[in-house]
Amino acid sequence: MLTSPVPLLALKGISKAFPNVRALNDISLEVHSGEVLALLGENGAGKSTLLKILNGDYQADSGEIIFEGKALKFASPNDAHRAGVRVIYQEPEILPAQTVAENLYINELPRRFGRFVDWNKLYQNAEEQLARIGFEREISPRAEAWTLSAAQRQLIEILRAIKSGVKVLALDEPTSSLSDEEATRLFAIIERLKAQGVGLIYVSHRLREILGLADRVAILRDGQHVATKPARDTNETEIMSLMVGRPLSNLFNRKPHAQEAVVLRVRGLTAPRIHDISFEVRRGEVVGFAGLIGAGRTDLARALFGAVPIQSGTIEVDGKLVTIRKPRDAMRAGIGYTPEERKAEALFRVLSVRENASVAMLRELSTLRFVNRRKEHALAENVVRTLNVKTPNIAQEIGKLSGGNQQKVVLGRWLARSPKLLILDEPTRGIDVGAKAEIYQLIDNLAERGYGVIFISSELAEVLGVSDRILVMQAGRIAGELAREDATEEKLLNLAMSDHLTDRATPQLTDGVLF
Repeated sequence: MLTSPVPLLALKGISKAFPNVRALNDISLEVHSGEVLALLGENGAGKSTLLKILNGDYQADSGEIIFEGKALKFASPNDAHRAGVRVIYQEPEILPAQTVAENLYINELPRRFGRFVDWNKLYQNAEEQLARIGFEREISPRAEAWTLSAAQRQLIEILRAIKSGVKVLALDEPTSSLSDEEATRLFAIIERLKAQGVGLIYVSHRLREILGLADRVAILRDGQHVATKPARDTNETEIMSLMVGRPLSNLFNRKPHAQEAVVLRVRGLTAPRIHDISFEVRRGEVVGFAGLIGAGRTDLARALFGAVPIQSGTIEVDGKLVTIRKPRDAMRAGIGYTPEERKAEALFRVLSVRENASVAMLRELSTLRFVNRRKEHALAENVVRTLNVKTPNIAQEIGKLSGGNQQKVVLGRWLARSPKLLILDEPTRGIDVGAKAEIYQLIDNLAERGYGVIFISSELAEVLGVSDRILVMQAGRIAGELAREDATEEKLLNLAMSDHLTDRATPQLTDGVLF
């Protein structure tokens, strides 16, 4: 690690206020050459505001930025970029209608005779840049950006920063949309940048990832800097406690609420990628599903909700045989479902909190196909109040809320229907630890009220802490079942990684997530 006693970047006394909100209060941080400084905190702690000040999107009300020993003021992102400071946000900022090559060389397209774009040179340069990170075979310089995956678009933006001779690079949740292989390549790029003396600021909710990658961790809470520690001298429990300002010993405060009555009985269910699945869920019971990525957990959830065709088997709800061919059938039977891909499959991001909360109840709220706005308003207000959704009002565009508050609205959407069974697929993915604690408490409350809950998660500690029973899937089948009191991470892994993996590469466990 190429560090020096003099920081490459120093933020001193940075404060920023918005109407009715003090986002940052006297923040001071340092980033040294050749180190990764992890920036941690709950949603709303001030991380995004700080990054936007660093990138020149916002101007601080007070304080200063010292870069390479000089006080600088970034009046715009271009000022920051010229100085060698880049912030890569979670949503990549590239031009979808332009090619990969054009996005890599925005404002610096090679020219012939000073006027005409030298397209051959442009594509050659872009291919060389892609080869630097080993993506020359997977991404064509001529491909239009809209055809790329979210992960590929993010990598293009990172490569654009590297190409420009970046000195300080801030990454906001960079692995949230990356596969395991892509994340590994990103980590290799980060190590290479460290060796070249680049200072990196790394924002992520994945604490194990942070502890394995960062040199130091800085924690923000409610717009204030509460601690900076060497990564080797701290742990997940301490970091989470600092983030939320309270001990986390009661994070998984589950009590048994299971009743005798069976709310869901599945027998011999077979659908695409799942085979001969049989299990039961009782009222008031949380049944966890664990397994490797691709083991079939989400495929099972989608089959139960009618999103994929069922080929054989039976489903009973409250002792009655039901036929589920489409989601409306599942909803009528009393089944609710929050999907794994919240942004893509559960949210109407440009619509309001009110519209997102009521979307599963439109038929019930309508007369002669006209929605009763008074009833819709009352429903949304009840969701916001009951689930403590932090939003200025129910007219707020839901895409502007934090991930945790978005998830609460999605949950509230189904609770408004009073379902008998809730299927929660990765309900805490991409949300901060404080919001996770609220989701865990909500699940316990639902079980206490007699709901049956199927809880799918790739975080082993989460499955162990939330579930009454755990079913482990592998290769589209149930490999085993463990009672809460008997379950351990080792037992879950042994079941998840059984025979069908003998001819594959050994999976990695990262941030409690199986890949």
